[in-house]
Amino acid sequence: MRLPHDPTTLARFRAPSAEEPLRLLISGCLAGRPCGVNGSDYGLGARLAGLLALPTVSVAAFCPEDQALGTPRTMPDIHGGDGHDVLDGRARVIDEHGVDLTDQMIAGARAMLDAARVHRAELALLTDMSAACGSQVISAGCRLVAERRFTAGVGVATALLLRDGIPVLSQRDEKTLSRLRELIEPSHRHDPALLDYHETPWYLETFPTPVE
Repeated sequence: MRLPHDPTTLARFRAPSAEEPLRLLISGCLAGRPCGVNGSDYGLGARLAGLLALPTVSVAAFCPEDQALGTPRTMPDIHGGDGHDVLDGRARVIDEHGVDLTDQMIAGARAMLDAARVHRAELALLTDMSAACGSQVISAGCRLVAERRFTAGVGVATALLLRDGIPVLSQRDEKTLSRLRELIEPSHRHDPALLDYHETPWYLETFPTPVE
């Protein structure tokens, strides 16, 4: 399965407690760390703050791009496929200046997997559209162009986590995130109108053929 769209994932999770919290791996920028390419958190730090503050959650934050390339940095994007293709040698990670960053991005992905294993992460919540952490959509080639193109695919770190059996969610998967919060915070009430990113009108219009 190339994309983490498995609706049975949450059904396999245990009910966490304050004594045995759900162990989450999260992208550094989603945790509010200034680790984006421009030295900010892209304004994402507050996106999941309520979920991450719950006593039934234990969080390990990590940015594979910061680990591999430092901050600030040039913009890495995948050319010729997605993160699985990068790991298998069929695609490359190249910045806006044409510099090949493939080896560094793979090293950053491996460091993120190491962090996940140390934390014994049960789930990863990662920043979508990132060449490292994307789990629904990534850029098809350089994003710093007049007409940015997209592909339904995963980033390099996400691909490695999935291969190790760690399920991944995007910060845009609002339906599943709400269901997750319902699991770890019984007082939370799920809104049935919420959608995961691959169910949104933009996604369905952009990718009319389902991607497995």
